[in-house]
Amino acid sequence: MTTTLPLVAGFLLLLGLGFFFGLAFEEFHAQGGQARPGGVRSFPLLALAGALLYRLDTQHLLPLSIGLLVLGGWLACYYWRHVGETDPEGRPNVGLMVPICNVLAYLLGPIALAEPPWMAIGVTVVAVLLLTAREKLHGLARHVEVGEIVTAGKFLILTGLVLPFLPNQPVTSLTDITPHQVWLAVLAVCSISYASYLLQRYVAPGAGLWVAVLGGLYSSTATTIVLARRARAAPAMVSQAQTGIILATAIMYVRLLIVVALFNLPLAGRLATPLLSLTVFGLAFAGLRYWLSAAPAELRADEASPANPLELTAALVFAALFVVISLASAWAQTQFGVGGVLALAAIVGVSDIDPFVLSIAAGGEAPLPLGVSVAAILLATSTNNLAKAGYVAAFAGGRAAVVPAGALGLLALAGGGAALWIALGGG
Repeated sequence: MTTTLPLVAGFLLLLGLGFFFGLAFEEFHAQGGQARPGGVRSFPLLALAGALLYRLDTQHLLPLSIGLLVLGGWLACYYWRHVGETDPEGRPNVGLMVPICNVLAYLLGPIALAEPPWMAIGVTVVAVLLLTAREKLHGLARHVEVGEIVTAGKFLILTGLVLPFLPNQPVTSLTDITPHQVWLAVLAVCSISYASYLLQRYVAPGAGLWVAVLGGLYSSTATTIVLARRARAAPAMVSQAQTGIILATAIMYVRLLIVVALFNLPLAGRLATPLLSLTVFGLAFAGLRYWLSAAPAELRADEASPANPLELTAALVFAALFVVISLASAWAQTQFGVGGVLALAAIVGVSDIDPFVLSIAAGGEAPLPLGVSVAAILLATSTNNLAKAGYVAAFAGGRAAVVPAGALGLLALAGGGAALWIALGGG
């Protein structure tokens, strides 16, 4: 339950926020050698005026509305007078930040009195951040491609419009997985991959071992193939590529734990110890290989940019795989029991293991026992590591493949051993 502040505390809050907002506003424009209406004195007074007018009529808000109209009229006159001016670089003065900031300072008063404190503080902080980050935000807008914006818009549509309308009841007797769960799984995996994709492309594009860290969050298999090819093509980068391959797999375990936790917290709790232990094991391998590197060259994965995981084709393929593997899991459990599920885990590990892991985590109305689920997921990760070891041998070749393939084999052996121990009732 949210509550508003006492009257005195509300007035103190609005004055403090008005002063902070005005200080940031005035300092920002002073750095550009510009004089704009508003600042360290005006904004606290505007907030105080808004609060007083709000207090005069808290039901109909007539005085507050009249004051807003007066302020808006004055700001309109100011904007009309200065809109024809140009800045020192010759660009027209068509920005709306000055009138918007003044109106926002005026509304801080009633917000501080009528709403919970976090609302006024949050609005002020966001406004200051947007104001002072102008150059960075404009640079980002110029750097981001239109296709990225369109794809992000599709994601919002699929999340906000499609997901709520999908039924959350099974549509077939073959599986308990619902369409809502299928699409939620798609969005969960794509969201984590998309965050890693954006960081790789716009924040740390191919810089050092961050390639492997972000690649492990995106797709450890794809990262392994890219770095294995790089190890063959650029012998000077062999040490860094080997370290990156091991590091990407170590981060993969963390990614799987996050994905499982979104759907099944008890299962994530049981998986935490083995998956985090494998992560530490992998990090130790990567750290040792990095430490033994004599003079590692900077690793750059500019050979191939990762595909956008929010493209509709990729999402639909993932959804289809999720459904198929869910049906296969249900069939294997019905026909062959626990052994069938574990055999399926070993088979699907040679490809993308996310659909299988999510089908186990979702569970439906007849989920597997926790121990069997844990063993199946660990077994899938182990066979996936063996597949990646094969990719390393194929694409890196020769001595360059020995270290990463060996490390992946040891991780597979450790994961498989843990899966066997748990399946036999040891954990």
